[in-house]
Amino acid sequence: MKFVTGLLLGLGIGIGIGLLVAPQSGEATRAQLSEQGILLRSGSLGDDVRTRAQEAIAQGRQLYSRTKEELTDRYTQARSGNL
Repeated sequence: MKFVTGLLLGLGIGIGIGLLVAPQSGEATRAQLSEQGILLRSGSLGDDVRTRAQEAIAQGRQLYSRTKEELTDRYTQARSGNL
């Protein structure tokens, strides 16, 4: 019960602080979200997001491969006693 109370209290405080320090009015934010929604539905923004995601996945795979190779080399050296 204490957890739920703390969770609700934290949620309320977070919303309150968010409203106080918001960089623009609610009307401007709604307009901006509406414009971004239109861009997403039209597909122009979706293509950009898709391209970025594919690039991030490619970078992640490269990092994984490089790290795997380094760890394999170190493991082999440690096993043979050459560290």
